[in-house]
Amino acid sequence: MVRDLKHRIKSRRKVTPPLEGVAFEYGFNTNLLDYWTDYWVNKYNFTKQEASLNQYPLFKTKIQGLDVHFAWIKPKVNCNCKTVPLLMLHGFPGSIREYYETIPLLSSGCVNGIALELVVPSLPGYGFSDGATRPGFGPTEMSTVLKNLMKRLGHDKFYVQAGDMGAFVANMMITLYTKEVLGYHTNFAVSYSPLSLATWFSAAYDTSLVVEPALESRMFPLSEKIKSYVTSTGYLHLQATKPDTIGVPMSDSPVGLLVYILNLFSYGARKDSSAKFNGDLDLFSRPDDVLDNIMMYWVPDSFTTSVRLYSEIFNTRTVKKGIYAKSTAVPVWTTHTKSEIIYQSPIVLSFKYTNILNSTVYDDYGHFFAMEAPDVFAESVWTAIHAFEDYHYKKGCKDEL
Repeated sequence: MVRDLKHRIKSRRKVTPPLEGVAFEYGFNTNLLDYWTDYWVNKYNFTKQEASLNQYPLFKTKIQGLDVHFAWIKPKVNCNCKTVPLLMLHGFPGSIREYYETIPLLSSGCVNGIALELVVPSLPGYGFSDGATRPGFGPTEMSTVLKNLMKRLGHDKFYVQAGDMGAFVANMMITLYTKEVLGYHTNFAVSYSPLSLATWFSAAYDTSLVVEPALESRMFPLSEKIKSYVTSTGYLHLQATKPDTIGVPMSDSPVGLLVYILNLFSYGARKDSSAKFNGDLDLFSRPDDVLDNIMMYWVPDSFTTSVRLYSEIFNTRTVKKGIYAKSTAVPVWTTHTKSEIIYQSPIVLSFKYTNILNSTVYDDYGHFFAMEAPDVFAESVWTAIHAFEDYHYKKGCKDEL
């Protein structure tokens, strides 16, 4: 595989240079391509990175006909510490690799009487998890598979953390399985409830109805937000409508896959990344971190099966189920980085999440929160877990009374 990969990269055609004075406005800045391809071939240590990816216990188990790949990290604590399970769901174009720097911060031991047992699966169709062979396997069905994974591991009740595409799956999970999910921490809190969207759009004439002044620019003016989404999310439309078409070149060309995913990492890095020569890719501490994620698509050839999830989310079949519109009372803790792709205020989110315990807003960081700032991310998760535990303790006391 490594020999074949290096051969394909070395034998690539000469690419068209960018237009004069253009950075990432037209897509990936091809002036950066030599650096990234040279690093991948000559500096990326495949053996070392393989060992790094294997530093945590990795497993596969068949759930409803699909092999599901997951990391399972159990804390080493004494009997005086309460251990609670946390299911962590990655997004696209990420993988379980997104969480690798934050895993030690979450599983190292007992924090104020609580320890975390982490279950970090590759979403079905991603990484080394099987993809579906028939249409109709969307976030609803995926949430059932992952709920059953937790049950197989001995957890009838558990907490969930999710971002990006994992958040779509988690949204279904906390809507359908309100007794199983004890709390939901998310860095991609988005409500597609018609009431949420109607409230957001109708507040364009008086933004103070839905958002505090300091955060108004993250939601308004609507015309600018819509323009930004239209000009920056061509990948989403393509993956939602023709995933198998884009999947062929991504499966055949490592350079094409590299450029495509690097462009998405740049888009998620900062709001103004397209105007930067390097697309803010230097915000990720090491090129190896990003290349590890790309390898999780190249090695198992999982790009096509991963992006098919977009077509299963953004279709009338899913909308007609009405789950997007259905609210959930599962306790939720939302975090919002400054450069997240989308921001919705607690008022807008409340039509979906009726039990938001806290909404933390950051003045820094981007879409790939756990990769960029693992320490800040881990601190937020720990704070949320303790808040959830306190919530259930108080609720239990009230129920007993």
